[in-house]
Amino acid sequence: MTPRVRPIDRNRPAAVKGTPARGRGARSGRWVPVALVGLSLIPVLAGISRLVVLAGGPELLLPADPRSEASPVPVVLHVVSAIGFAVLGAFQFSAGIRRRRPRWHRRAGRVLVVLGLVVAFSALWLTLFYPRQENTGDLLYLFRLLAASGLAASIIIGFAAIRNREIARHRAWMIRAYALALGAGTQVFTQGIGEAVLGAGAIRSDLMLGSAWVINLAVAGWVIRRPAARRARIRAALAGSP
Repeated sequence: MTPRVRPIDRNRPAAVKGTPARGRGARSGRWVPVALVGLSLIPVLAGISRLVVLAGGPELLLPADPRSEASPVPVVLHVVSAIGFAVLGAFQFSAGIRRRRPRWHRRAGRVLVVLGLVVAFSALWLTLFYPRQENTGDLLYLFRLLAASGLAASIIIGFAAIRNREIARHRAWMIRAYALALGAGTQVFTQGIGEAVLGAGAIRSDLMLGSAWVINLAVAGWVIRRPAARRARIRAALAGSP
């Protein structure tokens, strides 16, 4: 008996050499939320320690801060919302969750809009009305104002974009918002490495802390451009195929 041969569909695009398999991309994407939660782990633990101190508990990771003890409400709002935004927001970058549970993705996104705005406006309040930390200068003050304002603007633009069904624009601005919010995680490395290499000092410390937001935005820009570049390579390969 002659085996049945499946006809070739000439309208179906051929596989493009050099493009990663979908399964491999899905497996690598599973680690993105884990990596993001790991980056935010030290700030999260520091925030929890601050809440414990404000509640009258022991000084676990951070010493008591007279500034926050004098006016604890903005600090509590900032810490709680920042922890929620960092942890919950990490899972918004899971392609598998977005694909399998789109309703959860949308509901979590609404919560993140509220959390992110609380993070941004409480950060502005703390910067403008709290006494400055020791060994910090005007440069860090400016960086914090820009980062908090940029976070609020990114969330508002991203929310407006998804209301207008502009998926790519929504994705880009929410990635920028998360990058700015996660600046404290990167600051652990930039400040530690900067002080080890360059030494301590107000200006150097301000630059090392500010560079964390710059690095995060640079990485965010690369992540935003990557899908468009991949689609362009695939289109070029398909156009050149016989």
